[in-house]
Amino acid sequence: MTTKVFISGSIAIKRLAPEVLQRIDRIVSQDFEVVVGDANGVDRSIQNHLSVHPHPVKATVFCSGEVPRNNVGAWPVEAVTTDGSARSRAFYTAKDLRMAEVADYGLMIWDAESTGTLSNVIELLSRGKKSVVFLDKEGAFHNVSGVQQLQTLVDRMSQSARRKAEKKIGLTHRLQSLRQQRLLHA
Repeated sequence: MTTKVFISGSIAIKRLAPEVLQRIDRIVSQDFEVVVGDANGVDRSIQNHLSVHPHPVKATVFCSGEVPRNNVGAWPVEAVTTDGSARSRAFYTAKDLRMAEVADYGLMIWDAESTGTLSNVIELLSRGKKSVVFLDKEGAFHNVSGVQQLQTLVDRMSQSARRKAEKKIGLTHRLQSLRQQRLLHA
């Protein structure tokens, strides 16, 4: 069975740092499958990098609805059916939930603001899956395999970004749920 790595990140990030590209190259060289979304920003940058990769790439592009917004390498597509209205948060979250479900690990490229990327880390963690989060502004990788490591990342968010995450994804509630889940399985 092939290991699948869910790679995603902030739409605001248009260029991937050399350290991220090296990490992606290692994923490809280990013959892992890349699970990637169809958004602009990091998703499209990942697709661009993979499309010119010198080694064969196993990748699947996930989209909500029927047609991906981006599929640079003409890879297989998993179109996720959703009841969310087109262009709504629920519409695009459906594909992220599916990617978290099928992936074994996550590699997230985060600007310490994007609620979608943070939500992906939380979703993977809630399923007992680890992530490596590259904080773009710091140029550093952070392993997230538990709630305390996630909290350390959240603590790097500005107050305005935290308020946005509270409003959009119910950040405090999701962190509490993860803590309770860990206590039940301890």
